[in-house]
Amino acid sequence: MRLNKYISEAGICSRREADRLIESGRVTVDGKKAVPGMQVTEQSDVRIGKKRIGSRSGKVVLVVNKPVGIVCTEDMRERRNIIRFLDYPVRVTYAGRLDKDSGGLLIMTNDGDLINAMMRARHRHEKEYKVTVNKPVTDEFLRRMSEGVRITDKEKKLDVVTLPCKTKKLGKYTFSIILTQGINRQIRRMCGACGYKVTELLRVRVLNIKLGGLKSGEIRKLTEQELKELYEQTKGRQDEGAGGAS
Repeated sequence: MRLNKYISEAGICSRREADRLIESGRVTVDGKKAVPGMQVTEQSDVRIGKKRIGSRSGKVVLVVNKPVGIVCTEDMRERRNIIRFLDYPVRVTYAGRLDKDSGGLLIMTNDGDLINAMMRARHRHEKEYKVTVNKPVTDEFLRRMSEGVRITDKEKKLDVVTLPCKTKKLGKYTFSIILTQGINRQIRRMCGACGYKVTELLRVRVLNIKLGGLKSGEIRKLTEQELKELYEQTKGRQDEGAGGAS
């Protein structure tokens, strides 16, 4: 098995990210620095830094209701990172980030191919959010948001018009929005461009997986039906991702 696939199937990261780890010199195999494209077996001693990793014994896919303030990072120097917060007995990581100031649905898994498929921007997976803003939601505001908003950030070298999306008024200060792209802090930037400020942001759905009644900080495993539908919706994309990285 190629090393990048081995690392991916251990639930550490996608194959592309595994290649970056290897190229950075952080990965060793049987005590020697790894090189891109090398082959390993189940008996190989594969390590990232000092930590030994092993191939997964079974797929784990979880839904987490991430609390506001928890950071989606694997950097253990961050005291409030999602890995430490979850403290799950099987090594899992996130398939799509939520920023520190946002809460709601986060999919955590040890299936690297699933992560790879879900993270590819061109696949345009639906993500639905409930948003609370500081001013009354108007029809004009929702129209501008749904048609696409120009967002710029000189520091981040960002200048883009967002893709058309679906919006719906939920209350005087709340609305729902369904995105198919993943620009950093996209909803906050879009609202800001329209003269609004987000006061609360909750992700309630990714593809077929819904947050439902899961309380903040709680986790659950996906049901068999949810898993079946999720893998059906990403299967071709996983195959595509695997072919491109091998």
